[in-house]
Amino acid sequence: MAKFIFTPKTADQLKDSYDAIIVGAGGTGLTAALQAHELGLNVVVLEKNENLGGNTSRASSGMNASESLVQLNHGIIDNNHSFYEETLKGGGLLNDRPMLKYFVDHSAIAISWLMEHEIDLTDLTITGGMSKKRAHRPASMAPVGGYLVTGLLKQIQKEDIDVFNNARVTKLIKDDGKKVNGVEVETKDGKKIVTAKAVLLASGGFGASKELIKKYRPDLVDYKTTNQPGATGDGLKLAEGVDAQLMQMNFVQVHPTAQTDHDHTYLIGEGVRGEGAILVNKAGKRFVNELDTRKVVSNAITDLHEDGAYLIFDQGIRDHFKAIDFYDHVGLVVHGKDLADLAKNIGVDANNLEQTVAEWNSAVKNKDDIAFGRTTGMERGIDEAPYYAIHVHPAIHYTMGGIHITPETEVLDGNGNVIEGLYAAGEVSGGLHGNNRIGGNSIAETVIFGRQAGMQMAKKIRSC
Repeated sequence: MAKFIFTPKTADQLKDSYDAIIVGAGGTGLTAALQAHELGLNVVVLEKNENLGGNTSRASSGMNASESLVQLNHGIIDNNHSFYEETLKGGGLLNDRPMLKYFVDHSAIAISWLMEHEIDLTDLTITGGMSKKRAHRPASMAPVGGYLVTGLLKQIQKEDIDVFNNARVTKLIKDDGKKVNGVEVETKDGKKIVTAKAVLLASGGFGASKELIKKYRPDLVDYKTTNQPGATGDGLKLAEGVDAQLMQMNFVQVHPTAQTDHDHTYLIGEGVRGEGAILVNKAGKRFVNELDTRKVVSNAITDLHEDGAYLIFDQGIRDHFKAIDFYDHVGLVVHGKDLADLAKNIGVDANNLEQTVAEWNSAVKNKDDIAFGRTTGMERGIDEAPYYAIHVHPAIHYTMGGIHITPETEVLDGNGNVIEGLYAAGEVSGGLHGNNRIGGNSIAETVIFGRQAGMQMAKKIRSC
């Protein structure tokens, strides 16, 4: 099958006016564009980067949802209340609760909506902080992000929705000092004003901005990042230019398992642990419940003071998480024909590693992790040669803070009033995740609130 290639429009095709302008071509922006278009809006997507997809393209584990038909097909009986409570607990009880309720209650329908658009997430895995398999992913077990972006772009191409790359929005325009009614955009043809009845900021977070990390979390300024280079908080600056309120900007998530030994930092998806991998220190021993929240696991690795930790898994786990093939292809995976060989290759004590894995396999068999109380990601032991390891460090991964919005994705100013005509969704917004995002919730947020933004813009424009 030929690889799908999406061709953005050329700068000379950019019109002077649209019903809605969407800033950013990640999962949120593409979802919003498709939903708004299907509700009758003439929309345009403006992406500053050459490549489309944003951070969404790097997501690997899955898309969380509760009470989905997919879960029932797998025999999993879930409920929205548990999803809500576990996400609230994971976020330190600091989540925006009306936003979180909308998110949870609309998660299953988002999976169904994707399926209606030939984006089928029919397999399941689990992420840290969750009690059930809620992370929906493709049946091939391929990384969810690239699959989602490709699927959305196929639909956008079919509907002939205007998408431009290398189109940087430099300013939001107000008509009477109050209502946002357009943008200033810079393309290879120069700067141009494009007007619209609604503008959606879907431009992502600031995990790749040294400037903003230094401003809001100076303690993390020397950390590497899993973010794509364009995640520099441009949407936050645009929003501040029209007096939007930013919130929880110091809430920056460090992901526990990133491979940072190369020039490029690679996120090692949480699904590896969800499928059964364990973490060991340089002594070859476990030191944490690997599927506790990202904050807890990251802190545990940092507190070792041992230059990171090792993710340990076998062929059986590898077969259930296809992204590992990519990690191996780019040279991140250490091999061992048996555990002693693996221990030698990564420089840990072989006897300890063999004992640790034996104890883990016993915990899996008995469904009782006496050592660290892990209760999930225990469907298979580590007992199928060959064996593998990946050296991991915590790295900046996600920015939970951002633009203050309502559950309807309307942007609020410093006084809590809605800024007419301006919407925001995805990582550029703040509040949903509290002080720690649960793995699998970012892809869910892009689709759930991308759809919400598309619907709310259509609703507002219809009423004008």
